Amino acid sequence: MLTVEDGVSSAGSWSLGGDLMVRRMGFGTMRITVHRDRSRAVALLRRAIELGINHLDTAAFYVSPGGTLGVGTGSPRWATDLIREALWPYPNDLVIATKVGPGEEGWARTPSALRSQVVENLRRLGRDHLDVVNLRLTGPGHGTLADEFGALAEMRAEGLIRHLGLSAATLDHVDEAQTIAPVVCLQNSYGLDYRRQHDEVVRVCGERDIAFVPFFTLAGTAREQGATTEANAAVQAAARARGATTQQVRLAWALQQGPHMLVIPGTGSVAHLEENVAAGGLRLSPQELAELGSTGS
Repeated sequence: MLTVEDGVSSAGSWSLGGDLMVRRMGFGTMRITVHRDRSRAVALLRRAIELGINHLDTAAFYVSPGGTLGVGTGSPRWATDLIREALWPYPNDLVIATKVGPGEEGWARTPSALRSQVVENLRRLGRDHLDVVNLRLTGPGHGTLADEFGALAEMRAEGLIRHLGLSAATLDHVDEAQTIAPVVCLQNSYGLDYRRQHDEVVRVCGERDIAFVPFFTLAGTAREQGATTEANAAVQAAARARGATTQQVRLAWALQQGPHMLVIPGTGSVAHLEENVAAGGLRLSPQELAELGSTGS
């Protein structure tokens, strides 16, 4: 029987950049902006911390309505603002990873535009430095990172950023970025039956001690819409055999792709948050992994 009480600790921890110890069961904040009642989002974030989560993934462009999620009417709800309202003063071990690149006025590609986004993240979170900043790329054909990643590296040298990562990137992008500054994490869309072309990327990141942070692990092709009805028969069978939900099986599978895998399932529901956290205690057998088409251990 999976229990929420030990889910986060059972998932284990990973050291980002050698000095930020994060628990491998994290929380993605994109969906918290959908709450019309801010108190529900605040309660959700506080519950995540109570459960032992100390790795939050966010971005200054996570906003609703009229933004990334674009739902509802009324005053905008910024994920970064909600994090600050819920958790300030922040726990000493809390690691907040944010992203730059996409913005309200288009894609930031110049050093000045990226600096503005970093400053916006700092202002909204109420911090004097950012723990991790991921440069979000436009995809495999993004092109050279010299100016963009170089600008972030300069801000890292200034003390505004502690560590750098990439999002929606290829191994070639990682190789280029590493010539400019250390890359501590790579955040790509990835799941049991979604974007499995990234299997090799996951493996290589593990060899290089780079954390791999998958997103849309539960939603797959539904992406921002969230998890939908389970259609994978192998996932359904594993869930029945273990008395677990299909979402828990998917999260367990992701965690078992390597000790460097940091999952960040997002939700707007406390009940779903607790269900996701409990998945940290589910260890799939080698036979189950084989039936699910795993490349992990």
